[in-house]
Amino acid sequence: MRKLIAEKRIPPPRRTIRFVWPPEVEGTLALLNAKPDLAAHIKAAIHLDMVGGGAETKTIFHVTRGPASLPSFAYDVAATIGAFVDEQSSQYAMTGVAQWPLVAPEGGREALRGAMVPLTLGSDHEVYSSSSWGIPAIYLNDWPDRFIHTNADTPSKIDPTKLKRAAFIAAASGLVLANTTAAGAPEIVSMIEEAALHRAADARAQSRDLSPTEAANRLRFQLAYESQMFNSMKRFFTPPPNAATSFLNTLQVLLKTPSAPPPIGLVYKRNPEIRGTLDAFGYNYLEAHLGSDRVAKLTLLNFEGPRGEGGDYTYEALNLANGSRTTSEIRDALSAIYGPVPQEAVDQFLAAAADAGLARK
Repeated sequence: MRKLIAEKRIPPPRRTIRFVWPPEVEGTLALLNAKPDLAAHIKAAIHLDMVGGGAETKTIFHVTRGPASLPSFAYDVAATIGAFVDEQSSQYAMTGVAQWPLVAPEGGREALRGAMVPLTLGSDHEVYSSSSWGIPAIYLNDWPDRFIHTNADTPSKIDPTKLKRAAFIAAASGLVLANTTAAGAPEIVSMIEEAALHRAADARAQSRDLSPTEAANRLRFQLAYESQMFNSMKRFFTPPPNAATSFLNTLQVLLKTPSAPPPIGLVYKRNPEIRGTLDAFGYNYLEAHLGSDRVAKLTLLNFEGPRGEGGDYTYEALNLANGSRTTSEIRDALSAIYGPVPQEAVDQFLAAAADAGLARK
């Protein structure tokens, strides 16, 4: 970036781009808790953890979205750039010719074979994106890596080409987010619309295997998510009024979303004084405050849905507990994101979270 700026090939970014090298999870928790003014000014985070793995690692490169409870066009920016790199690298691998092969002289020539995927947990991005701070975070990672956390996880396993491509996706995404203004709103709106149609198709496909009630809930959530995607531009600039009204009306017809039933249940709010994720290396907040026996009986922690499991459900449950949603609305959102979950499991977990001081009625 500095080289390009010094050569006047790109202008200096309008917003600050800050680089952070923390001890995993705990370092980010410490940083955001210790510097609330810094945390309040972060527009988005781009997190790289385990990138650059060569063919020997037998891994897949992921461009990962932030939580569904925190919609942001930043995720579509990264996915668009990631898909571009994936297409260019595949073209080069197949034909030996591409406009932007992104190959390092001493690196491999293989295709990236990247995957643009929903949220997966397990690193610092989940700290930024938790409702404690609500910072949209993009997560770039190789997974699964068969050498991770072993003495065979050495620099020799890094492929310079793979590392170059990961760095390009991160840098390009960072520059777009650092420079975007209202002048670029039409391009961002177009990008969101294109991605929203793909997501709507996925939601329709998922709803086919659900009961009529759960299918309607899945489609309603998708429409609400896409509406919030357009609203997420406000974090960076003031978008044109009614920029997406016509598109959202069309999307509502495509999704055929019926009205939601009246919400019921208690209303919880995440305790703002307890900030961060529930666990780190060797520590579990719920077990420390409720005891391992009670935690083992929390159904939601052990629940497995078609698109997520216990930790995914509980992470989003706390994110969704914003002081305005009822427990039935939280259940509906969790069911739309990860797959249908019993109301009793959600009620039990949120009551336990309140007893542990994580939430308040």
